[in-house]
Amino acid sequence: MVIEAFDRVQLDGTGFDPVTEGEVVALVREAIMAGRGGRIVTPNIDILRQSRGDDRVRGYLADANLIVADGMPLVWASKLSGTPLPERVAGSSLIWSLSRGLGHDGRSIFVIGGTPESDGVQDGATRAADRLAAECPGLRVAGTLCPPFGFEADERAYADFRAKVAGAEPDLVFVGLGFPKQEEVITRLRETMPDAWFVGCGAAVNFVAGDVERAPRWMQRTGLEWAHRLGTEPRRLAGRYLKHDAPYALRLLAQARRRSHSGLK
Repeated sequence: MVIEAFDRVQLDGTGFDPVTEGEVVALVREAIMAGRGGRIVTPNIDILRQSRGDDRVRGYLADANLIVADGMPLVWASKLSGTPLPERVAGSSLIWSLSRGLGHDGRSIFVIGGTPESDGVQDGATRAADRLAAECPGLRVAGTLCPPFGFEADERAYADFRAKVAGAEPDLVFVGLGFPKQEEVITRLRETMPDAWFVGCGAAVNFVAGDVERAPRWMQRTGLEWAHRLGTEPRRLAGRYLKHDAPYALRLLAQARRRSHSGLK
C-alpha cells in the first residue's frame, strides 16, 4: 500500500512523497506497531534518470510505500515546478533517524552490506550495526550479513541468505548493496517477510561503519555531496556523474521551470 495521506509530487514521471525525515520515521514506527510492513525507496538523480528507460527500476518505485528525494536537485526541481518537497531525505541519514526511532520502541534491525571481513577486522555490516546499537538506546540488532559478490545469482547461496534474514524476524532491514542490486534483493525478501520494513540505503552502511567518509554537512545542504563522492571515487563515478547525471539534472530543472511558467499562464 502507498501512504495515502500525501499527494505525491511528480518529477519526470515519478511521484515523491512530500514528507520530512521526521515524518518518515513517525510513519514507519506507526506502521510497525500496527503490524504493517513496507518499503522505502530514496531516488537520487541517477535513479530517476534510469527510471525513464528501465522497467525494473520503475517496478521498484511502483512497489514502494514511501518514495523520498535523496538529492537536492530533486528538491530544487520540485520548488521550481511549484509543488515543493519539504526537504531532502537521504538513505544515509535515514539509517540513523530510523534506528533512533526504532530504539525508542525497543524494535530490531538487520543490516546487510558493507566491506568484507579482512585481517581480523569484522565486516562492515557488523561494525555498522554495533555502532547503531551503541548510539541508539533500546535498538536491538536482529542480525547482520555481508554477502559475497554474486551471491544473488546463486540460488543455493541466496536461499541460505534469505533464510538467515527471515529467520531473524527483524522489524526493519537496511540493505546497502548499491543500486539496483539492493532493490532486487529487497523485492525478493519482501515475498517472505511481508511484515518487515526495508530501506535500500546504498553507501550508508559503509558510512556508519567508518569505511567511507560522508561529505561535510555544508556540502550535503548545498547539493554538493556528489562532488565529495566524485573526489573520493573518481574512476568509478566520473562517467556516471559528469556524462549522464549532470546533463539530466540540468534538463530536469529547466523542465520544471518551464512547467511552472506555463502553469502561471
